[in-house]
Amino acid sequence: MTDVHIHLEGGEYTLGWLEKFVSRAKETDTDEIWLLEHSYLFREFAPMYGCILGKNAFTDGWFSRRGGIRELSEYLALIGEARRRSFPVRVRFGLEVCYFEGAEEFVRDVTRGLGLDFLVGSVHFIDGFAFDHEAALWDGVDIDRAYRRYFESSVRLAESGVFDGIAHPDSIGLFGFQPSFPLDEYYDALAAAVSNSGMYAEENAGTYRRHPDTSPFGMNASLIRAMKRHGVRIVTASDAHTPYDVGAGIREAQRAVDSVTV
Repeated sequence: MTDVHIHLEGGEYTLGWLEKFVSRAKETDTDEIWLLEHSYLFREFAPMYGCILGKNAFTDGWFSRRGGIRELSEYLALIGEARRRSFPVRVRFGLEVCYFEGAEEFVRDVTRGLGLDFLVGSVHFIDGFAFDHEAALWDGVDIDRAYRRYFESSVRLAESGVFDGIAHPDSIGLFGFQPSFPLDEYYDALAAAVSNSGMYAEENAGTYRRHPDTSPFGMNASLIRAMKRHGVRIVTASDAHTPYDVGAGIREAQRAVDSVTV
């Protein structure tokens, strides 16, 4: 099994910290792990987040605490060290980059020549609305509009040609808020765009692990079906932020994917 979405950010960028994730992978019979970090952590990406600042106090406060607190050179140094070592599981390195319409060239410029194995794009903000941070932030939000904008942005992410994959492509439903209309048309458009760009899509167990009372497990079956119909490769992801969570839910994720027929 492969776990394609694992964050190291809870510790320092050292081989000792990385080896804890590798050890847990062995314990859970996970053959391959993809390590990545959120783009907002790095000073080099901070200018990209200007488009969401000044719109609400929550997002401003979140970014002042979490944004630009690390240097890409720290992460790249760890990658260099790790590639000179041998591990009992295959280890790949990348970034999870927040997608903002209009920032495509910026992302290309920042990541060009870094030697990363992959870039996965993710939608975490809808016009400055941090939809996946706290349920209370949905108070007063036009749910239908939020869903439309989420999937429009996700399609543009896929069409951008910047990314190798799309992270947790159905995560907007993690707090249980649902639109008044069916999403099949949006699912099909997203699947087609992901396929046309040769990207993979994650079946990600992370939102369910964080919010089991409200979040579906991974993608809606209709979205999985659309991905399969368009020939998209679907990969399993824990969205681990600690060594203990490596491999968590990936077998259930694979079963969920396998259970959907076209």
